[in-house]
Amino acid sequence: MKNIGKRILAAALFSVLAVSLTACGSGGQAASSGKTGSSASGPLRVGVIQFAPHPSLDNCYKGFIAGLEEAGYKDGENIRIDFQNAQGEASTADLLAKNMVTSQYSLILGIATPAAMSVYGAAKDTDIPVVFSAVSDPLAAGIVTSLEAPGTNCTGTSDVLNLEAQMKMIRAFLPNAKTIGILYTTSEPNSISQLGAFKELAPEYGFEIVEVGIAAAAEVQSGAAALVSKKVDCINNFTDNNVVNNLSTLLHEAGAANIPVFGSEVEQVKNGCVASESIDYIALGRQTGEMAAKILSGEAEASALPVRSISDSTPVYNSAVCRQLNIALPPSYGSAEDVAQ
Repeated sequence: MKNIGKRILAAALFSVLAVSLTACGSGGQAASSGKTGSSASGPLRVGVIQFAPHPSLDNCYKGFIAGLEEAGYKDGENIRIDFQNAQGEASTADLLAKNMVTSQYSLILGIATPAAMSVYGAAKDTDIPVVFSAVSDPLAAGIVTSLEAPGTNCTGTSDVLNLEAQMKMIRAFLPNAKTIGILYTTSEPNSISQLGAFKELAPEYGFEIVEVGIAAAAEVQSGAAALVSKKVDCINNFTDNNVVNNLSTLLHEAGAANIPVFGSEVEQVKNGCVASESIDYIALGRQTGEMAAKILSGEAEASALPVRSISDSTPVYNSAVCRQLNIALPPSYGSAEDVAQ
């Protein structure tokens, strides 16, 4: 009887141990639910870090949500989106990215070059896929090794500005202009690339580029004042995040001297720039959402998914600003969209 009792006790203890091990296994799966694919523990978690709160980046996010939904991923149902805005601070973007990586998110999106660099830096030694949107030169930013085959855990969409069309527009609107002022942030690879390309185009259209580099958002006012003091004929804005996020400051300084400012997309023109060959940032975000959906479903890996881009542009102008500055709409832009508020 004693031996039978011992066998029964041993069997009972084995059963308890088996149940415990099974529970531990389930807990291990739940802990790794941040990865792509289906999860029994709940919706996949998607982190989004937008570098600054300005309209073009807002449009990227709107498009991203639309692209995900069109592919069958809806926030609050089969995915949970954690949207964060770095308010134009690189250190904030770094911290947000580290927190998302620590929390093992399924995928992290960086909107604009500084945010994408922060996310890639935090996630590059993990298996968390990174997607970016509105990164003009991902190669210069060091987040991919090739546009065709990124080679890292990072891919996304690039907003390639139609710089030649922009320069043609400036020449048409200002036939007697000789100088174009550029205010740019020296730490933004996208701005440096765009400035280099613009300087190469300038001689073909009879322009000289006058540039002023700044290090932070706090220097936008002084940088704009420096351009104005150089008596430039106009100012052209790229997709520089510091400048766009403080566009009202640039417009104020330029407006006081009756210097026209040309923007890089429609929202800047709505807010006071003269005109732009504008990229559709909602369409760019939608492309990004489509790519993210392929990664989340397991259909593709970020490292092998080619970077996509939008370079087609649409001319827009602000008739109210043109009247203020006594600028006539060129006949060749008679079909351009007037976005005056």
